[in-house]
Amino acid sequence: MIRVTPVEIEGNTFLGITVELPKTTLLAVTGGSGYIMCGALDIGLLNRKLKDRKIIAGRAVGVRTIEQLLEAPLESVTLEAEKCGIHRGMAGRDALLKMI
Repeated sequence: MIRVTPVEIEGNTFLGITVELPKTTLLAVTGGSGYIMCGALDIGLLNRKLKDRKIIAGRAVGVRTIEQLLEAPLESVTLEAEKCGIHRGMAGRDALLKMI
């Protein structure tokens, strides 16, 4: 099942996406110029092979819900995210606000 829900943060609306797959759930929240995602996101791939796309993204591990993804500290971020002031350890919600 795929669920798409609005996520409100400080008066800004983002899009929460939940994809339920066998034995795992993919989570992402997007808006503005980038996104945060669960541990399935391969930051290394984005930084190396897709560097020319300048993707702004962050990854949080061990999350099982959109709410947890918003609160969890980011385990890794892309080089482009760092340029926007997004860093490891930052809460997902704070990173999203920098992506506006």
